[in-house]
Amino acid sequence: MVHNDPTPDPLQTQRDWDRTYNALAQAPGVGNTALRRRLISLSRRLVDEVPRTELADLRRRAKGEAA
Repeated sequence: MVHNDPTPDPLQTQRDWDRTYNALAQAPGVGNTALRRRLISLSRRLVDEVPRTELADLRRRAKGEAA
């Protein structure tokens, strides 16, 4: 997967993670490899770019703005 933006917004990454997680939760058990790979990729990005102490706040902000 090619990313044009070398430093994506962590808040947008968290929103994408939430959407992918929800899609995976609703997907049938077969044929969801792409969703699982996307979730892993987004998880890695969040862990690499966001300090651990700020992850919970980022999740709250992403859920608050998505509502």
